[in-house]
Amino acid sequence: MQISDASGKDSVLRQLLSSHHDQPNKTSRIASVSRTTGETDVQVTINLDGTGICNAATGIPFLDHMLHQIASHGLIDLDVQAKGDLEIDDHHTNEDVGITLGQALSQALGDRKGIVRFGNFLAPLDEALIQVALDFSGRPHISYGLEIPTTRVGTYDTQLVREFFVAVVNHSQMTLHIRQLDGINSHHIIEATFKAFARAMRMAVEIDTRRAGMIPSSKGVL
Repeated sequence: MQISDASGKDSVLRQLLSSHHDQPNKTSRIASVSRTTGETDVQVTINLDGTGICNAATGIPFLDHMLHQIASHGLIDLDVQAKGDLEIDDHHTNEDVGITLGQALSQALGDRKGIVRFGNFLAPLDEALIQVALDFSGRPHISYGLEIPTTRVGTYDTQLVREFFVAVVNHSQMTLHIRQLDGINSHHIIEATFKAFARAMRMAVEIDTRRAGMIPSSKGVL
């Protein structure tokens, strides 16, 4: 569900919090992170046990559209508010949204006890076919295999896709592999990537009932 009215942010935040209060026996996996620099001011609130509610206002319409894909297909509630130096270009805002989202993911996961940890999804979107595999390993790494044929989708610089995921990976301490199996349309390739990422992440952050309360590692720590 997308919220676009003027009271959207407050409405989303109320639903993020109420989703926890309605389940008093469930451990909260909600985090709010604010990050302010000389270039940007970003606030992210995330609920890993949400229903796909999203309110994104970054000043970059295509990035907002992709954040909606993460929320909708990852079944997380997400509120992202950002102000940045868009008069220069979208780079700083795009990257800092990724950084803040990664920090919020890490905080919401906490010590990562009980999670499945690994996720893998293959997403088609018309002619595009993208595979994403990820691991909340505690070791940031990205292997990025997209070949996007155009330099822009609308006004969005397609080089920023990689920069967004690098920022998320580094600050969530995730291992992420993105593979493009097919695709010739830039919009389709990027959107399939975000959808595959969302579904893989949804799989990885789910609680494994056979290992509830345990760190999902033979080392005993992530």
